[in-house]
Amino acid sequence: MAALQPTSLSKHPLSSGTPTIFGSKVQSGDLLPTQFRFWTSFRSKTGVKLKASAEPPALTRELKGDELKGIMEMESGCDLFDKLKNGFLSFKSHKYMENLECYQALAKGQAPKFMVIACADSRVCPSTILGFEPGEAFMVRNVANMVPTYESGPSETNAALEFAVNSLEVENVFIIGHSCCGGIRALMSMQDKAESSSFIRSWVIVGKNAKLSTKAAASNLSFDQQCTHCEKESINNSLLNLLTYPWIEEKVKKGMLSLHGGYYDFVNCTFEKWTLDYKGSIMNGKNRVVMKDRLFWC
Repeated sequence: MAALQPTSLSKHPLSSGTPTIFGSKVQSGDLLPTQFRFWTSFRSKTGVKLKASAEPPALTRELKGDELKGIMEMESGCDLFDKLKNGFLSFKSHKYMENLECYQALAKGQAPKFMVIACADSRVCPSTILGFEPGEAFMVRNVANMVPTYESGPSETNAALEFAVNSLEVENVFIIGHSCCGGIRALMSMQDKAESSSFIRSWVIVGKNAKLSTKAAASNLSFDQQCTHCEKESINNSLLNLLTYPWIEEKVKKGMLSLHGGYYDFVNCTFEKWTLDYKGSIMNGKNRVVMKDRLFWC
Protein backbone atom coordinates (compact mmCIF):
# COMPACT_ATOMS: atom_id res chain seq x y z
CA MET A 1 0.00 0.00 0.00
CA ALA A 2 1.36 3.44 -0.92
CA ALA A 3 2.52 5.69 1.92
CA LEU A 4 0.36 8.68 2.85
CA GLN A 5 1.57 11.90 1.24
CA PRO A 6 1.94 15.09 3.29
CA THR A 7 -1.45 16.50 4.22
CA SER A 8 -2.28 19.49 2.06
CA LEU A 9 -3.25 22.75 3.78
CA SER A 10 -6.45 24.34 2.55
CA LYS A 11 -7.19 28.04 2.88
CA HIS A 12 -10.35 28.90 4.76
CA PRO A 13 -12.25 31.82 3.20
CA LEU A 14 -12.37 33.64 6.56
CA SER A 15 -8.73 33.20 7.48
CA SER A 16 -7.33 36.06 5.38
CA GLY A 17 -4.99 33.74 3.56
CA THR A 18 -3.71 31.97 6.68
CA PRO A 19 -3.58 28.19 6.16
CA THR A 20 -5.87 26.14 8.40
CA ILE A 21 -5.86 22.51 9.44
CA PHE A 22 -9.31 21.31 10.52
CA GLY A 23 -10.18 24.86 11.57
CA SER A 24 -7.03 25.67 13.61
CA LYS A 25 -4.89 28.49 12.31
CA VAL A 26 -1.19 27.83 11.80
CA GLN A 27 1.32 30.55 11.16
CA SER A 28 3.19 29.96 7.93
CA GLY A 29 6.54 30.40 9.61
CA ASP A 30 5.75 27.77 12.23
CA LEU A 31 5.41 24.92 9.75
CA LEU A 32 8.31 22.49 9.61
CA PRO A 33 8.91 20.07 6.71
CA THR A 34 7.36 17.30 8.77
CA GLN A 35 5.01 14.73 7.28
CA PHE A 36 1.99 14.49 9.50
CA ARG A 37 0.45 11.11 10.07
CA PHE A 38 -3.04 10.81 11.43
CA TRP A 39 -4.74 7.91 13.04
CA THR A 40 -8.00 7.36 14.92
CA SER A 41 -8.53 6.13 18.42
CA PHE A 42 -11.91 4.64 19.27
CA ARG A 43 -11.20 4.24 22.99
CA SER A 44 -13.18 7.32 23.92
CA LYS A 45 -16.92 7.56 23.44
CA THR A 46 -16.69 11.34 23.24
CA GLY A 47 -14.78 11.48 19.96
CA VAL A 48 -11.68 10.59 18.01
CA LYS A 49 -8.39 12.41 18.44
CA LEU A 50 -6.32 13.29 15.42
CA LYS A 51 -2.63 13.27 16.28
CA ALA A 52 0.48 14.35 14.45
CA SER A 53 4.10 13.58 14.95
CA ALA A 54 5.78 16.73 16.28
CA GLU A 55 2.32 17.99 17.18
CA PRO A 56 1.76 21.42 18.68
CA PRO A 57 -1.33 21.64 20.93
CA ALA A 58 -3.33 23.41 18.23
CA LEU A 59 -3.23 20.31 16.03
CA THR A 60 -4.99 18.01 18.49
CA ARG A 61 -8.72 18.25 19.04
CA GLU A 62 -11.78 16.12 19.53
CA LEU A 63 -13.89 15.09 16.56
CA LYS A 64 -17.58 14.72 17.15
CA GLY A 65 -20.82 14.19 15.27
CA ASP A 66 -20.65 14.43 11.48
CA GLU A 67 -16.84 14.68 11.45
CA LEU A 68 -16.49 11.38 13.29
CA LYS A 69 -19.10 9.75 11.09
CA GLY A 70 -17.26 10.97 7.99
CA ILE A 71 -13.95 9.48 9.16
CA MET A 72 -15.56 6.15 9.98
CA GLU A 73 -17.28 6.04 6.58
CA MET A 74 -13.98 6.88 4.87
CA GLU A 75 -12.26 4.00 6.67
CA SER A 76 -15.11 1.67 5.75
CA GLY A 77 -14.78 2.75 2.11
CA CYS A 78 -11.06 1.97 2.20
CA ASP A 79 -11.84 -1.53 3.47
CA LEU A 80 -14.26 -2.06 0.57
CA PHE A 81 -11.72 -0.99 -2.01
CA ASP A 82 -9.01 -3.08 -0.36
CA LYS A 83 -11.25 -6.07 -1.09
CA LEU A 84 -11.59 -4.99 -4.72
CA LYS A 85 -7.85 -4.40 -4.97
CA ASN A 86 -7.12 -7.90 -3.65
CA GLY A 87 -9.67 -9.32 -6.06
CA PHE A 88 -8.03 -7.58 -8.99
CA LEU A 89 -4.52 -8.66 -8.00
CA SER A 90 -5.73 -12.24 -7.59
CA PHE A 91 -7.33 -12.09 -11.05
CA LYS A 92 -4.15 -10.70 -12.55
CA SER A 93 -1.85 -13.34 -11.06
CA HIS A 94 -4.11 -16.40 -11.30
CA LYS A 95 -6.07 -15.75 -14.49
CA TYR A 96 -4.56 -12.98 -16.58
CA MET A 97 -0.91 -13.98 -16.31
CA GLU A 98 -1.68 -17.70 -16.58
CA ASN A 99 -3.71 -17.08 -19.76
CA LEU A 100 -1.67 -14.21 -21.13
CA GLU A 101 -1.91 -15.30 -24.77
CA CYS A 102 -5.69 -15.40 -24.59
CA TYR A 103 -5.96 -11.95 -23.02
CA GLN A 104 -3.50 -10.48 -25.51
CA ALA A 105 -5.70 -11.81 -28.31
CA LEU A 106 -8.77 -10.25 -26.68
CA ALA A 107 -6.94 -6.93 -26.56
CA LYS A 108 -7.03 -6.94 -30.36
CA GLY A 109 -10.73 -7.66 -30.72
CA GLN A 110 -13.76 -9.67 -29.62
CA ALA A 111 -15.92 -12.27 -31.33
CA PRO A 112 -18.49 -13.44 -28.76
CA LYS A 113 -21.06 -16.08 -29.66
CA PHE A 114 -23.62 -14.72 -27.19
CA MET A 115 -25.40 -11.47 -26.54
CA VAL A 116 -26.77 -11.71 -22.97
CA ILE A 117 -29.51 -9.48 -21.59
CA ALA A 118 -29.75 -9.94 -17.84
CA CYS A 119 -31.13 -8.14 -14.81
CA ALA A 120 -29.11 -5.53 -12.94
CA ASP A 121 -29.85 -7.37 -9.67
CA SER A 122 -26.60 -7.83 -7.71
CA ARG A 123 -27.48 -11.48 -7.02
CA VAL A 124 -27.61 -12.38 -10.70
CA CYS A 125 -24.23 -12.39 -12.44
CA PRO A 126 -24.33 -14.35 -15.72
CA SER A 127 -20.57 -14.88 -15.79
CA THR A 128 -20.63 -16.43 -12.32
CA ILE A 129 -23.79 -18.49 -12.85
CA LEU A 130 -23.07 -19.78 -16.36
CA GLY A 131 -19.29 -19.63 -16.46
CA PHE A 132 -18.85 -17.10 -19.25
CA GLU A 133 -15.20 -16.17 -19.71
CA PRO A 134 -13.99 -12.80 -21.05
CA GLY A 135 -14.74 -12.53 -24.75
CA GLU A 136 -17.52 -15.14 -24.75
CA ALA A 137 -20.59 -12.95 -24.13
CA PHE A 138 -21.46 -9.36 -24.92
CA MET A 139 -23.70 -8.26 -22.04
CA VAL A 140 -26.17 -5.59 -21.12
CA ARG A 141 -27.97 -5.53 -17.78
CA ASN A 142 -31.06 -3.51 -16.95
CA VAL A 143 -33.95 -3.55 -14.49
CA ALA A 144 -35.90 -6.80 -14.96
CA ASN A 145 -33.92 -7.86 -18.08
CA MET A 146 -36.43 -6.29 -20.46
CA VAL A 147 -36.23 -5.58 -24.18
CA PRO A 148 -38.39 -2.71 -25.46
CA THR A 149 -40.00 -2.91 -28.91
CA TYR A 150 -38.29 -1.45 -31.95
CA GLU A 151 -40.99 1.24 -32.06
CA SER A 152 -40.17 2.38 -28.51
CA GLY A 153 -37.15 4.29 -29.71
CA PRO A 154 -33.52 4.41 -28.56
CA SER A 155 -32.33 2.90 -25.29
CA GLU A 156 -29.07 1.47 -24.02
CA THR A 157 -30.53 -2.02 -24.49
CA ASN A 158 -31.36 -1.75 -28.17
CA ALA A 159 -28.13 0.14 -28.80
CA ALA A 160 -26.27 -2.86 -27.36
CA LEU A 161 -28.43 -5.20 -29.44
CA GLU A 162 -27.65 -3.30 -32.63
CA PHE A 163 -23.92 -3.48 -31.99
CA ALA A 164 -23.96 -7.14 -30.95
CA VAL A 165 -26.15 -8.36 -33.83
CA ASN A 166 -24.93 -6.14 -36.68
CA SER A 167 -21.29 -5.50 -35.80
CA LEU A 168 -20.17 -8.41 -33.65
CA GLU A 169 -22.54 -10.78 -35.48
CA VAL A 170 -23.36 -12.86 -32.42
CA GLU A 171 -25.18 -16.12 -33.10
CA ASN A 172 -27.34 -16.15 -29.95
CA VAL A 173 -29.33 -13.61 -27.97
CA PHE A 174 -29.98 -14.95 -24.47
CA ILE A 175 -32.44 -13.16 -22.14
CA ILE A 176 -31.97 -14.26 -18.53
CA GLY A 177 -34.56 -13.59 -15.85
CA HIS A 178 -34.55 -14.66 -12.21
CA SER A 179 -36.55 -15.33 -9.07
CA CYS A 180 -37.57 -12.61 -6.60
CA CYS A 181 -37.19 -9.86 -9.23
CA GLY A 182 -37.90 -6.42 -7.79
CA GLY A 183 -38.57 -4.95 -11.22
CA ILE A 184 -41.28 -7.51 -11.96
CA ARG A 185 -42.77 -6.96 -8.51
CA ALA A 186 -42.93 -3.24 -9.27
CA LEU A 187 -44.64 -4.00 -12.60
CA MET A 188 -47.21 -6.26 -10.94
CA SER A 189 -47.86 -3.75 -8.14
CA MET A 190 -48.41 -0.57 -10.13
CA GLN A 191 -51.87 0.70 -10.90
CA ASP A 192 -52.79 0.65 -14.58
CA LYS A 193 -53.93 4.28 -14.77
CA ALA A 194 -51.64 5.77 -12.15
CA GLU A 195 -49.49 8.68 -13.30
CA SER A 196 -45.94 8.85 -12.03
CA SER A 197 -42.64 10.50 -12.88
CA SER A 198 -40.79 7.41 -11.65
CA PHE A 199 -38.04 6.18 -13.95
CA ILE A 200 -38.72 2.65 -12.75
CA ARG A 201 -42.39 2.80 -13.75
CA SER A 202 -41.51 4.32 -17.12
CA TRP A 203 -39.14 1.42 -17.75
CA VAL A 204 -41.00 -1.63 -16.44
CA ILE A 205 -44.11 -0.66 -18.39
CA VAL A 206 -42.21 -2.38 -21.23
CA GLY A 207 -43.48 -5.60 -19.66
CA LYS A 208 -47.15 -4.57 -19.56
CA ASN A 209 -48.25 -7.39 -21.89
CA ALA A 210 -46.56 -9.93 -19.60
CA LYS A 211 -48.50 -8.50 -16.67
CA LEU A 212 -51.79 -8.70 -18.56
CA SER A 213 -51.25 -12.30 -19.62
CA THR A 214 -50.20 -13.20 -16.06
CA LYS A 215 -53.37 -11.66 -14.62
CA ALA A 216 -55.43 -13.60 -17.16
CA ALA A 217 -53.71 -16.94 -16.57
CA ALA A 218 -52.89 -16.82 -12.86
CA SER A 219 -55.51 -14.60 -11.22
CA ASN A 220 -56.35 -17.39 -8.76
CA LEU A 221 -52.78 -17.53 -7.44
CA SER A 222 -51.23 -15.48 -4.63
CA PHE A 223 -49.45 -12.26 -5.47
CA ASP A 224 -46.02 -13.86 -4.94
CA GLN A 225 -46.96 -16.73 -7.26
CA GLN A 226 -48.22 -14.26 -9.85
CA CYS A 227 -44.88 -12.45 -9.69
CA THR A 228 -43.03 -15.74 -10.28
CA HIS A 229 -45.29 -16.45 -13.26
CA CYS A 230 -44.71 -12.94 -14.63
CA GLU A 231 -40.92 -13.27 -14.28
CA LYS A 232 -41.00 -16.01 -16.90
CA GLU A 233 -43.77 -14.44 -18.95
CA SER A 234 -41.75 -11.23 -19.19
CA ILE A 235 -38.81 -13.12 -20.69
CA ASN A 236 -41.08 -14.45 -23.43
CA ASN A 237 -42.55 -10.99 -23.94
CA SER A 238 -39.03 -9.66 -24.52
CA LEU A 239 -38.26 -12.52 -26.92
CA LEU A 240 -41.27 -11.46 -28.99
CA ASN A 241 -40.15 -7.83 -28.77
CA LEU A 242 -36.83 -8.86 -30.31
CA LEU A 243 -38.73 -9.89 -33.44
CA THR A 244 -39.94 -6.30 -33.88
CA TYR A 245 -36.38 -5.34 -34.90
CA PRO A 246 -36.18 -5.91 -38.69
CA TRP A 247 -32.49 -6.80 -38.67
CA ILE A 248 -33.01 -9.32 -35.87
CA GLU A 249 -36.02 -11.02 -37.47
CA GLU A 250 -34.21 -11.22 -40.79
CA LYS A 251 -31.28 -13.09 -39.24
CA VAL A 252 -33.57 -15.36 -37.22
CA LYS A 253 -35.53 -16.19 -40.37
CA LYS A 254 -32.32 -17.10 -42.19
CA GLY A 255 -31.10 -19.27 -39.32
CA MET A 256 -28.17 -16.95 -38.60
CA LEU A 257 -29.41 -15.96 -35.14
CA SER A 258 -31.17 -17.86 -32.36
CA LEU A 259 -33.19 -16.32 -29.53
CA HIS A 260 -33.16 -17.97 -26.11
CA GLY A 261 -34.78 -17.47 -22.71
CA GLY A 262 -33.37 -18.48 -19.36
CA TYR A 263 -34.63 -18.36 -15.78
CA TYR A 264 -32.37 -18.55 -12.75
CA ASP A 265 -34.05 -19.51 -9.48
CA PHE A 266 -31.50 -18.44 -6.88
CA VAL A 267 -33.70 -19.65 -4.02
CA ASN A 268 -33.34 -23.28 -5.11
CA CYS A 269 -30.32 -22.82 -7.42
CA THR A 270 -31.94 -24.18 -10.58
CA PHE A 271 -31.84 -22.92 -14.15
CA GLU A 272 -34.32 -23.29 -17.02
CA LYS A 273 -33.35 -22.67 -20.63
CA TRP A 274 -35.49 -22.60 -23.75
CA THR A 275 -35.25 -21.46 -27.37
CA LEU A 276 -37.83 -19.52 -29.36
CA ASP A 277 -39.34 -21.57 -32.18
CA TYR A 278 -39.57 -18.89 -34.85
CA LYS A 279 -41.83 -20.74 -37.28
CA GLY A 280 -44.21 -21.80 -34.52
CA SER A 281 -44.32 -18.28 -33.09
CA ILE A 282 -45.01 -16.81 -36.53
CA MET A 283 -47.98 -19.17 -36.93
CA ASN A 284 -49.23 -17.82 -33.61
CA GLY A 285 -49.15 -14.33 -35.03
CA LYS A 286 -46.15 -13.38 -32.86
CA ASN A 287 -48.53 -13.03 -29.94
CA ARG A 288 -47.26 -16.06 -28.07
CA VAL A 289 -43.82 -17.65 -27.83
CA VAL A 290 -43.61 -21.23 -29.01
CA MET A 291 -40.67 -22.87 -27.24
CA LYS A 292 -38.32 -25.65 -28.22
CA ASP A 293 -35.18 -27.29 -26.81
CA ARG A 294 -36.34 -26.71 -23.26
CA LEU A 295 -33.86 -27.78 -20.57
CA PHE A 296 -33.88 -27.80 -16.79
CA TRP A 297 -30.61 -27.75 -14.87
CA CYS A 298 -30.49 -28.51 -11.16
